[in-house]
Amino acid sequence: MTDVPRTSRALFFAESPYFVAKGLSVIPHTMELIGTSLFALAVVHTFSTKYFDHLSHVRPTHAGVFHLLGEVEIVFGIWAMILFAFFVGLQGKPAALLYVEGLNFTEPLFVFAIMVVAASRAVLQCSRFLVEAISRLLPIHPQVAYFVTTISLVPLLGSFITEPAAMTLAALILRDRFYGRNVPERFKYAALGVLFVNVSIGGVLTPYAAPPVLMVAATWGWDVTFMMTHFGWRAVVAVLVNAIAITVLFRSVLRQQELPEQPGPTITLPWPLLVLHLGLLTGVVIFAHDPPVFLGFLLLYLGVAEAYPQHQDKLLLREALLVAFFLAGLVVLGGLQRWWLQPLLTSMSETQVYFGATALTAITDNAALTYLGSLVDGLSEEFKYALVAGAVTGGGLTVIANAPNPAGFSILRSRFEEGSISALGLLKAALAPTLVAVICFWFLP
Repeated sequence: MTDVPRTSRALFFAESPYFVAKGLSVIPHTMELIGTSLFALAVVHTFSTKYFDHLSHVRPTHAGVFHLLGEVEIVFGIWAMILFAFFVGLQGKPAALLYVEGLNFTEPLFVFAIMVVAASRAVLQCSRFLVEAISRLLPIHPQVAYFVTTISLVPLLGSFITEPAAMTLAALILRDRFYGRNVPERFKYAALGVLFVNVSIGGVLTPYAAPPVLMVAATWGWDVTFMMTHFGWRAVVAVLVNAIAITVLFRSVLRQQELPEQPGPTITLPWPLLVLHLGLLTGVVIFAHDPPVFLGFLLLYLGVAEAYPQHQDKLLLREALLVAFFLAGLVVLGGLQRWWLQPLLTSMSETQVYFGATALTAITDNAALTYLGSLVDGLSEEFKYALVAGAVTGGGLTVIANAPNPAGFSILRSRFEEGSISALGLLKAALAPTLVAVICFWFLP
């Protein structure tokens, strides 16, 4: 590697087939070490945001600074900018730009676009109408039926409308109907944990909706039939078990909540406008891997929303931008973690890689883990299944574990005490549903 120019070494380490070959031992470059150190600090910062939010309330003199540090959506973006400053200072502007330009920011852009479009009044009314129609078929208390349908059906819809869209819809429904003022915090955390886990595993019925599956599906030849037979039915079982368990556990809380004055929401938008909105959502989903196209659909949607404000709710632009900033920062910092993640994963057995991926997902994006696996030749089918199954199993443990999680986090955080969600509280709440996923994906025959 001595013949690699200094200005291109970062990109070389990130993309070279020589570097990613199985079992290869590579001495990490200075920027890899700095990137890993900053990544670790970002993870610690993520788990500390609740503390900073608390300080913003008890120390008003510096409330602005503490509130900024408590915004989990900007954590990885801030540390990514610090990494970029190190890059410029140590290797110069050309090397820094070379590294950043070699990264793929399609996922942050897509999550931004899908969050905004999926939060339109048309899409929300259709989703609520579907949830209401199915919940009415259940012979139980209306509020209980609505909740169990939301926490199970919507995450499974993520296999078709993509996980970020499912997360956005489910989080908005939970926020507006179930996260009231008098609802216990323990219920809010429990529902959040189940939502994150169910969305992570609910998108594996198809090969294009879940980011960790999407990273490997084309390379490994996984189609809809493969996903349904190997992952899909297990995901359905786990989602239903988690949804039923939390519903039974908190049935008294759900029954005590006031029903809306008009249960059974209707679709009030003019049909041409409704069809147009759904068509724009479909376009964003179909062209999820082509930023110029799906951003074009987004801009058209913004134009329609401006033209018909009476048929539109407040746009989710701020939340979507913050989530995109979070994910972009994760991409920048995550690009320098391959030097230790790749050898670690490829040194494991199938069982070790499943549980290792489940644990590692808590501190890094699950799509990054599976992407690293897709670069290695000669993996057994058992290893491939274990890697992807572990990645989706652990996708609900933290806000950084799965790309859609920051979207749900951003939408729901205002309904928690002090407007902040504890990372440790989320981790505890997600452990039980994650265990259910472990049983379904690893121990079921």
